[in-house]
Amino acid sequence: MRIKTKLFTGIGSLFLLIVFLSVLAGYNISQLSDDSSNILSNNYSSVKYAIEMLAALNGDMDDSSVLRTFEHNLELQQQNITEIGEKNSTHALIEDYNRFKEDTSDSTYYSALREDLLHIISLNMETIQKRSNIAGGTADNAIKWITAGSILCLIMALSLLLFMPRNIANPIHEFTESIQNIAARNYSERVILRRNDEFQTMAVAFNTMAEKLQEYNSSNLERVLAEKKRIEALVDNIQEPVIGLDENSNILFMNNKALQITNLQKEEVIGKPAQEIAAKNDLMQTLIRDLSVTKPSSVPLKIYFDNKESYFQKEIMPMNIVPTGETSAQHIGSVIFLKNITSLKELDSAKTNLMATVSHELKTPISSIKMSTQLLENKKIGSLNTEQSQLIESINEDLERLLNIVGELLNMTQIETGNIQLSIIPANPREILDYAVSATKVQAEQKSIHFSTIYSEQVPPVLADREKTAWVLINLITNAIRYSHEGSTIYLTVSTKGDRVLFSVRDTGQGILPEYREKIFERYFKVPGSNKSGTGLGLSISKEFIEAQGGKISLRSEYGEGSEFTVSLNKSEERFI
Repeated sequence: MRIKTKLFTGIGSLFLLIVFLSVLAGYNISQLSDDSSNILSNNYSSVKYAIEMLAALNGDMDDSSVLRTFEHNLELQQQNITEIGEKNSTHALIEDYNRFKEDTSDSTYYSALREDLLHIISLNMETIQKRSNIAGGTADNAIKWITAGSILCLIMALSLLLFMPRNIANPIHEFTESIQNIAARNYSERVILRRNDEFQTMAVAFNTMAEKLQEYNSSNLERVLAEKKRIEALVDNIQEPVIGLDENSNILFMNNKALQITNLQKEEVIGKPAQEIAAKNDLMQTLIRDLSVTKPSSVPLKIYFDNKESYFQKEIMPMNIVPTGETSAQHIGSVIFLKNITSLKELDSAKTNLMATVSHELKTPISSIKMSTQLLENKKIGSLNTEQSQLIESINEDLERLLNIVGELLNMTQIETGNIQLSIIPANPREILDYAVSATKVQAEQKSIHFSTIYSEQVPPVLADREKTAWVLINLITNAIRYSHEGSTIYLTVSTKGDRVLFSVRDTGQGILPEYREKIFERYFKVPGSNKSGTGLGLSISKEFIEAQGGKISLRSEYGEGSEFTVSLNKSEERFI
């Protein structure tokens, strides 16, 4: 039987039983009501009339009011004859009453009236008893039928409650488990139902689907395995170390290069937790550090590999997918890439050495040329005409530019080789800023730029290298002059914040676009579209000099409103006298 038919039959039968029970109850209640009504409206009234007449008979019959009461109830009794024999008794009562009225002194008629009235009362009381018994029987029958119907409804409701939910829920539970198994790629799952309803039809359709999925999976398994081997071959042949981890940091794969540099075997690492391998391998511990950091490491890893010291750049790439039917991405693992930058490191070292050598060698001829121009400008040797003076001035400007470039290159080589020579001692921050202002005063006057210098009260000494810090401030002020409009003001401030002394250089120039603010301290970087001269090394060197002193340099800029560079250095515990 189909589920729809079962539900219709069960619920329909229960509904019909409830309707039948309601009709039966209504019918029996109606019968009881009729019987009770007959008892009350007919027999009880006759008894009442007879009792009223008996009461009058016991009174003074010579009294006209008593006679009227008797006659009134007699008339009512004549109109309420309902039982067999009651009519004859009523006629006998009338005849005896008529005789009694003719001769009220005859006690025989008085006794006859009492007997007639008692007979009417007895007759109606017997009828009341009979009808009461009938009503009781009707009530008993009603109780029996209603009880039987109620029990039948209860049995049917319990049957529906016990069997119908299980009859529907059990197949749904089996289907749910089977669908979950199919979702887990257990395509051999089948639903076995021995029924003859819609669930059986669903089971047949489900099993057909599972069979087709199993056939599809089997037909594609060989191709999937072939693709897996191909991917493994591609990963193994990558010339850079690659390590794959799942979402629980278990090792999924390590290509040959990764196994070589870690000195591990594939059999002992695949499927194992990376932390377990790292506990026995220092290099592995370094590689899995900071798995949540996706940016390339700024510090190259030095690894002894291929019989020499090699340098690798580590990058961690998270693997996220959006499962079918979902909207949020799910993390399924990470891939660690190691890029061999040994050759680049060697080239960088060679470049640094070349820069140091060239810069050092250039200083001598530049100094010689500068000395020659000074001799030419000496009036004791001879006077120069206007064209010669202009030529000497142009040579001096080029020499100054060359000296600045050579100085920056030498500073850069010191930074790259780690040979920065610092003399960090307590210094007066006012004196450092005044020196920088004095060194840039001529450049500012050429563009009619004014300085607004603000010193906070009782600024403590700063722990700094005077020369390097002054060089940084000069560079920042020079940049501010370069990018400020003529006639504008540059604001210079010295203040304290906690255990730090702050030097601030703020201009009202064009400012820096947001996309260039993070790159402004990179080497050789210049804002695109800028026509200003410079090597792009000044801010990078400034950052290195300040950080080497334990300080920090930061930028705050709004495009169209100017820029503010702030240098933060540790303050000294000493005090000026």
